[in-house]
Amino acid sequence: MCLIVFAWRPDHSQPLILAANRDEFYARPTLPLAQWEHAAHVYAGRDLEAGGTWLGVSADGRFAALTNIRDPGQPLGRRSRGELVAHFLTGSLSIDEYLGEVAGRSAEYGGFNLLVGDRQALHFLSAARPTPVRLEAGVYGVSNAGLDTPWPKLEKAKAALARHLDDPQPDPLFRFLADPESAPEAQLPSTGVGMATEKLLSSVFIASPNYGTRASTVLIVNADGSRRLIERSFGPYGGRLGEVEISL
Repeated sequence: MCLIVFAWRPDHSQPLILAANRDEFYARPTLPLAQWEHAAHVYAGRDLEAGGTWLGVSADGRFAALTNIRDPGQPLGRRSRGELVAHFLTGSLSIDEYLGEVAGRSAEYGGFNLLVGDRQALHFLSAARPTPVRLEAGVYGVSNAGLDTPWPKLEKAKAALARHLDDPQPDPLFRFLADPESAPEAQLPSTGVGMATEKLLSSVFIASPNYGTRASTVLIVNADGSRRLIERSFGPYGGRLGEVEISL
C-alpha cells in the first residue's frame, strides 16, 4: 500500500473515511479482498508470497493499513511488513499493547508506516520514529515517507478527499484514486530511485508494464460500527480486474 488518505473524525456520524492505493509488482501473487478462511472475522486482501496483507478490517471493529518507506539504502527486513496488519486484525492485544510490542522490534522489518484503529481510537507508528502516536481529529495522508510528508500526489489526494467529506460516496473517492497525472519534475522528491522512477511513482494511480497500482480501496465507517469496504483490483497498465464490496 503506497498511498493512504483518511479523515479521522471520532465525534462525527462517519468517524473514518479512507481512500488508499496499493502499489506493487504485478507478478507478486495476491488474493483480492475477502473473508479469510483461517480467521473468519477478518476481511482483507492477501499477499500469497508472504501471507500478510496491506489493509483490512475485522468483525470486532478493528482496522489496520500499511505503507512501506521508500529508501533503496535501507536493509531488508527479516520479516514481512504485511504481517503487521495481519497480526493486529487476527489478534486480541489492545492498540497500545500491540504498537508497544511492534515498536520494540521494528528493526525486524523494512521501513514501514502502520495505521491501526478500533471504534474509539486511531494510532500511527513509523519505523523511522518507532514511537506510537494517537491521532487527533483531522485529515491525514501517508505515502512512502512520514505521515503528511508533502509529496505532490499526497497533497493532491488529501485535498480531493477533503472536498468530499460532506457526503462521502465511493465513486468520487475512486475517481481521485484513479488520477494518472504525474507531478512536474521540479516538485518530485529525491528518494534515491532516479528521476524516471520518481516520475512514474509521482501519480496517485501508477500504471506500467511491471509495477503499478494493484488495488484501490475505499473504507467508510459509521458511528454505529457499520462499515462499507470496497476494493477495485488492477493488472498491468492499469487494466481493471474486478471489484469486491463488503458491508459489516
